[in-house]
Amino acid sequence: MTPVASLVNPENNILANSHFERISVYGRHNQLILESGTATKSNMSLLETPAAIVVVDKLLLDEQAISTLQESIRNISGVTQAGNNYGIGDNLVIRGLGANYTFDGMYAGASLGNSYNPTRSLTNIESVEVLKGPATGLYGMGAAGGVINLIEKKPKDKESYEIKASAGQWDTHALMFDATAPITDQTAYRLVTNYESSDGYRGLSSERSEVYASLRHYLNESNEFIFSGAYIDDEIQVDSIGHPVRILNLDSIDAAPGSIVGQDLVNDSDADGDGIFGIALTPEQRQQLADSLVSTDGLQPYDLGEQGLISPLSKPNEGKEIRFKLQHKTAINDDLSLHQQLLYRDYSSDFIRQTGAYNYVYWNRNGEINADPRAPLVIDYVLYPYAARRQEYRRSESNEKTWQYFADLTHTWSWGAIDGEQLLTVNYENRDMSLKSWSIYDADGTSSENALPYILDIRNPNWGSGSFEDYDPVLKSNYDKSVSAWGISLQEVLYFDDMLTGRFGVAYSGTEQTYQHKGTARTPQKSQEADTDDAGATFNLGLNYRLNDQVATFVNYSKGRMTYSILGSVDGETDRPDSESTSFDLGIRFTALDEDLLASLVWFDTKRTNLRYANPEYNDNPEDVEYNISVPQYFYDDNDTTKGVEFDLNLALNELWSMNLNATYQDAYSIRANERSEQTKGVPKKFASLWTSYQYEFSALPAPVKLSLGVTYEDERTINSTAFGLPNSVVDSYVVWDAAASYQLEQWDIQLNLRNLTDTTYYNKALFIGGLPGDSRNVKLSVSYSFD
Repeated sequence: MTPVASLVNPENNILANSHFERISVYGRHNQLILESGTATKSNMSLLETPAAIVVVDKLLLDEQAISTLQESIRNISGVTQAGNNYGIGDNLVIRGLGANYTFDGMYAGASLGNSYNPTRSLTNIESVEVLKGPATGLYGMGAAGGVINLIEKKPKDKESYEIKASAGQWDTHALMFDATAPITDQTAYRLVTNYESSDGYRGLSSERSEVYASLRHYLNESNEFIFSGAYIDDEIQVDSIGHPVRILNLDSIDAAPGSIVGQDLVNDSDADGDGIFGIALTPEQRQQLADSLVSTDGLQPYDLGEQGLISPLSKPNEGKEIRFKLQHKTAINDDLSLHQQLLYRDYSSDFIRQTGAYNYVYWNRNGEINADPRAPLVIDYVLYPYAARRQEYRRSESNEKTWQYFADLTHTWSWGAIDGEQLLTVNYENRDMSLKSWSIYDADGTSSENALPYILDIRNPNWGSGSFEDYDPVLKSNYDKSVSAWGISLQEVLYFDDMLTGRFGVAYSGTEQTYQHKGTARTPQKSQEADTDDAGATFNLGLNYRLNDQVATFVNYSKGRMTYSILGSVDGETDRPDSESTSFDLGIRFTALDEDLLASLVWFDTKRTNLRYANPEYNDNPEDVEYNISVPQYFYDDNDTTKGVEFDLNLALNELWSMNLNATYQDAYSIRANERSEQTKGVPKKFASLWTSYQYEFSALPAPVKLSLGVTYEDERTINSTAFGLPNSVVDSYVVWDAAASYQLEQWDIQLNLRNLTDTTYYNKALFIGGLPGDSRNVKLSVSYSFD
């Protein structure tokens, strides 16, 4: 057997020479990561990679004391919170479109909207990589925006241990332990555990327990096995409402915001002659309603301060995840290697959230002014201007089990001056999902004697007593769903010479879906199982040209496929076209200061296409004289498009000064039935972030102090809803400042993070006709001790 020293010596080790750690080991210069494997599954210099990719290192995440994926996106151009966010888990978008989540390239849970969706921790993460645009068969079922790839910690051959404790406001505290060491000459382990808890700003509490274990074994000089497991148990409070917009439809009022008086709020006169009248208010009540208004009502969320609309009836999302992964890497010969991965993931979710609580003020809806229940609340002739009605609480129980297998066969070759690397990938994935949800309502939604009480004043809510089950829950959703996908892809990476690199890939993938409705209150009968399938080809074409050692340009065009309606029902329609995605990127990367600076500027045009909408000419009534079966029921030419420019810069100068700067301008819109929408809901046109650190030596201290300053800007985001009488509502733009100071002496590291220095009031998520307030000014202290 080859001495173990050869297994870890890059000069002797077949494993090292074969680039087995394609998506987990990086080339570095000082603190900068200069290589990545996420774009091609082959470690490449970023100056040679013909794709838009951003890498965020753990060093930067630690400086910012970041513990979740949501917090990390400030460092990445093009990535924001999803519009119309329901506050459940990681609802992120890349370039305004959907995102795939992976751990080392394997499935990490999807964005499943308001049903279930994990909040991903960074406890076991070394770095965050974002590949923008379709991945063309490299990661299985894809999303239009791209892939967020979380690189996990691996066992090391050198023994090391770290204990880290932190504390902050709102009774926030955490304790983490990270241990890695060799067990034998050929085997090493890593164990990471973490517990953290917080009451949270505005009662958005969280509690998480995590255990990550991995074992790496070199069977011989050509074979490596890594077995890893994860257990995550968390409870995270959900706020789907935040600060709501008061429903004041300004198009219904002949007065400017801020100058509305009682006589402007006219009662319904049945002008449409249908005999239906809205509620009639007295002149005094109309003036009372007008006096309650502020100039931003109907346009922006109503500022409730630290008060929230999180009822005691709600219940944090109890998410439990178990994940096992087996990797096998083998060097068949000097030019041929195989990397196999098998993943099992089980995720369950159980929560109760308030989905609706609408403060109706004034709205002429389809000719009816303030028609119940979309009207101000009047009880026994008393008007409640700030009342919330049409309340719904929803309990969801869900489970998702996933099996996923990938095999990557890599062949390297040379022909004259050209070097090449062929990658053949085959994959199979199966997800079995089940979901049940129940709802309870106030008197606007149920005739039950146990209806929820109306909220009479959102500024000081009167909550219902008891529990969710006391209010006669109604079963609303109950189904099983399975999605299977398979694919095969061939990729060629060509190094034509020292200056020109190409990436050319093709893939063919197929999906099958089954859906079974199991009975609800409205449709109690169990349905027959419906299924559908589809398959097709995708491709990727990219070229990268190095103008010199410091500057490179690239162009990339890719097309991907996405399985439609991952959570929704299917109707048995076979060969329904899946939605597709395309992306065109034109970029430039450059280094400076002896590779202490790395930056990129990318122009992009990314689309999700082939979206279905109903044909208005379709008539499905055979008894109608205009019935025509030859008219198609659906069209498939809608799309979601985002065009824009992204800039990312990272600097690490002489271990004294570091900086991360990113900025994005994007125009995100939709085409529906040949009509172009305004800016996509919740997606900002402009956003940017800067984080910079400097090591300063004080004469009285034996070691330097690292001082950091950060600023984040986000443009306004639309939260308009014509269906709720708010065609022009937005969440305002904001600027937030942060700072940090850290001191490291031998094995000790002490760090103080100051967040939202100016105590700015802002909304960090655009919810459904509301905004989720960002944290007020707060402090976090972290202390770690490392030893061998």
